[in-house]
Amino acid sequence: MVDHQVRYFEDYAEGVAVDCGEVMFDEASMIAFAKEYDPQPFHTDPVTAAEGPYGGLIASGWHTAASLMRLLVENYLSAESSLGSPGIENLHWYAPVRPGDTLSVRVTVLSARSSRSKPDRGIVTSLIEAVNQNDTKVLDLTATNFVLTRPS
Repeated sequence: MVDHQVRYFEDYAEGVAVDCGEVMFDEASMIAFAKEYDPQPFHTDPVTAAEGPYGGLIASGWHTAASLMRLLVENYLSAESSLGSPGIENLHWYAPVRPGDTLSVRVTVLSARSSRSKPDRGIVTSLIEAVNQNDTKVLDLTATNFVLTRPS
């Protein structure tokens, strides 16, 4: 865990950036995830993947996104105030994630506005970025979250 703290809407000011930690990808977990959720040969079979378009096994983009989500829950969102998300925008995978890669995740608040219809919460829009150990961006997305205001 990197930066777990209780956060409420007021703590998500525009420009605030939070480093959410790192996650390492190993071949066994990559294959297990892909066999369950994204069974394409370049995710599940190292021999076939070596002959394929990526020159080796790569993680499913959904595995990458799910791993990033874990870090967000542990280090950015607070159980005390997070009300979920209506969705994400602009999800991009820029580079493959390979066995042995370690990704670092950083979140930057793009905007935060009070809800017009529900005064006990706000709407936070964040840019989430993941880079590998070579500082190569592998993923980014823009997420919107509903967050409770601090209790009076």
